[in-house]
Formats: sequence, structure tokens, C-alpha cells
Amino acid sequence: MNRKQIILIAGTILFLSGCTMIPKYTRPQSPVPATLPTGEAYKDDRSAHEGVLSAEGLKWQNVFPDEKLQKVIEISLLCNRDLRLAALNVEQARALYGVQRAELFPSVSATGARSKQRAYVATTGKTMVVEQYSVDLGITAWEVDFFGRIRSLKEQALQEYLSTEQAQRNAQNALISEVGRVYLTLAADRENLKLAQSTLEAQQGVHDVIRLRYDHGVATEIDLRRSKSQVDKAKGDIARYTQWVAQDENALNLLAGSPVPEELLPSDLTGVTPPKDISPGLSSDVLLRRPDILAAEHDLKAAYAFIGAARAAFFPQISLTTAIGTASSELSGLFKAGSSTWNFSPQTSMPIFDARTWAAYRVSKAAREIALTQYEKTIQVAFKEVADVLAVLGTVDDQLAAQEAVVDSAKKVYELSQQRYNQGIDGYLSVWDAQRSLYAAQQSLTYLHLSRLVHQVRLFAVLGGDGEL
Repeated sequence: MNRKQIILIAGTILFLSGCTMIPKYTRPQSPVPATLPTGEAYKDDRSAHEGVLSAEGLKWQNVFPDEKLQKVIEISLLCNRDLRLAALNVEQARALYGVQRAELFPSVSATGARSKQRAYVATTGKTMVVEQYSVDLGITAWEVDFFGRIRSLKEQALQEYLSTEQAQRNAQNALISEVGRVYLTLAADRENLKLAQSTLEAQQGVHDVIRLRYDHGVATEIDLRRSKSQVDKAKGDIARYTQWVAQDENALNLLAGSPVPEELLPSDLTGVTPPKDISPGLSSDVLLRRPDILAAEHDLKAAYAFIGAARAAFFPQISLTTAIGTASSELSGLFKAGSSTWNFSPQTSMPIFDARTWAAYRVSKAAREIALTQYEKTIQVAFKEVADVLAVLGTVDDQLAAQEAVVDSAKKVYELSQQRYNQGIDGYLSVWDAQRSLYAAQQSLTYLHLSRLVHQVRLFAVLGGDGEL
């Protein structure tokens, strides 16, 4: 076995025997209860049954059956600039991981050189010109990762890349949820705009009748002024809802990354197919599938890898420079027999005293504690978000039933008060008050319907649904 083979085998053994000093990772215990909250504010039956989707493998296409909304979401996933930035961050993190991983392998380069030197020869008392040609193929200052420093840095870069990938998933879920919320808000504001327009039309008719009565001395000026105030209020509501509809459309266009075609916009809330109900189950382990929690866990693993790299810095660094080639005093003799050359130059650097090494190690341990705290806080925030949404969905149906009863009663009161006024039994004050109560009750009912639908959308996001296109 020749010297080159011995060197190759020794280098391979050193490379394959490389280990890391990364602390063993164990997933921390979740700092939240093992089950999601229960009680009067929450539905008792959370098992998925017919018509109810399970939180596992939750895809947005199944949650949002409305075809127009689906198309708007698809446009957003393709054109939204924030999501595009998140995707570019993933590409950047992937490239940085590739750079760090490449440090494990030697960089082989080829060099060619020509030198010409005039020298004085003491033995002959003459000067002569020495010319040298050389071609070399070799490795320069390759660090043999015997103690795992580079492997630890590679693992850190990998976990940071995976964290960025989960951050992109989280951005997708947040985008889908926000598109759904703005879309439904636009539908509710358009519905309230229609309500205000119909109210204005009705109040204008009533005001015209009262004005005619006032002109004939039948109605009082107070009745005239009260009917006029209802007309003015309806006009103000129309202007306000017109503004809100325009702002909702602007927000939706921004989320979509391009103007949303008018045919995809909702006419009102009743025309939107509602999102499907989702059952999260009882276990809080469902939270661990959320992309923001997975991202925080990858950050924690990256902090563990950083500790491994900091530990390895206390041990010697072994680097290798070697080359094989050919040299000759003539260009034509470079590749002739007997012109081959080689060099082998290992180097070991042992830290004796470097305060930066100890400081870096303390930094790495502090970074792990920071990452652990952030991971635990992310879980706690996720638990609160899911609990809040479940509390709304667990009580909103009762609120809707009660508000529908309020609307029915207010409508009956308005009809009766209108009849009594027409018969001259009561003054217009009772009609005015009944109409105002009915109008406010109808608006509240619309917003309760909106709240239910928006929180169904929100539940998809807080459970970490699949936001892939």
C-alpha cells in the first residue's frame, strides 16, 4: 500500500468517525392542560360526526365549500406578496443550509503556475535564470470534523431551514383565515347596506305621509321631525356602509395581490355558503400540529445544535492541506515520467486560552433557554386562541336564537305600533321607537351571523389546518 492510499484511508476514517456534542433533545412537556377546556361556554360533544370535519388532516378546500371564496383564496395563495416573501425566505434558508452542509466536504481545486527567477550562483560566480512550470490538484485547509463542530452547525442550519418552512405554512394559514374573514365581512357590510337602503325607502315613504298629514293639520311637528330624523339616520348609515364596503374590497384586493373580479364578490351574507363545522376533539395534543408550534420546536432544536458547536470549539481543530501534481522546468515536460509531485500538510490548532470560547458557550446555553421559553409561550398562546374560538362557537348559536326572537318581537311591535298610529290611538313616538329598535336588532342579527362564520374560519387557522394550494 503506497503513501497516497494510506493518507486517503486515514482521512476517510477521520471523516466517518466524526461525532457531535449536541445535547440529547427531548420534547418539553406542554405547559397547558392535557385537554381543551370544557364547561358551559363550550359544546359538550366535540366528536366528529356526519357533516363535521375532524381537525386531523384539515384541508382548506374542505372547510370552505363556497366556490367564489375558494377562487379568491386560490388567487391569494398565488399572488399575495407577504406569502411570496415567506416562500423566498424558505428558499434562502434552504440555500444557507446547503452552504453549511458543504463545509463537511473538502473543496478540491486545480492550480497552474509558471515562475521565472534570476539567481546568483556562488559556486560559479555567475547568474542564471530558473524557470518552473507546475500543475496541482489538491485540497486547501479542509477542516476534518473530528469533534462535530461543522456537523453541529449543519444541524443548526437544517433546523432553521425547517423552522422557516413551517413559518411559510403558518403564513398560508393566516392568509386563508384573513381572506375568509374579510370576504365574510364584505358580505355582511353589503347586507347591512341593503338593509339601510330598504329602511331609507320605507322611512322616506312614512315621512312623506306624515308631511302630508302635517300640511293638513293632522300630524304634529314633533311627528314630522321624528320621521325626518329616521330618514337622515338611514342616509347616514348608507354612507357609512358604502364606505365600509369600499374598504373591505380594498382589503380583499390587497390580500389577493390583485383586483378581485366583481363576479367573485359576495352580494350579501345569506348568499355565501357557510364554512363547515370542525371538531378539534378533547386532547390538547392537537395543538402540536400547528405550524407556528412546529417552527418554535425547530428553533429549539437549532439552539441545541448551537450548544454542540460551542462545545466543540473547546477541542482541537484539525485541518488538512494536500495536493498532487507535476512540475518541470519546461512546459513540454510537465506530464513526462518523473515529473510528479505531492505534498501532505495536516495542522492541529489547540485552544489554550480564549475567553470568547467560554462566552460563546454561555451564549448558546442562554439561547436554548430563550428558545424553550418561546416554545412554551407559543403553545400557551395556541391553547388560548383555540379556547377562545371554541367559547364563541359554543355560545353563538344560543345568541343567534335569542336575537332572532328579538327581531321577530321587534317586527311585531313595529307593525302593531304602526297600526295604532294609523288609527289615531298612539302618537308617532311609539312608531319611531319601534322602528329604531327593529333596525338595531336586524343589524345585530347580521353581525352575530358574521361572528359565527368568522370564528368557523378562525378555527381552521388556530388548529393549524393545511393551507397548501
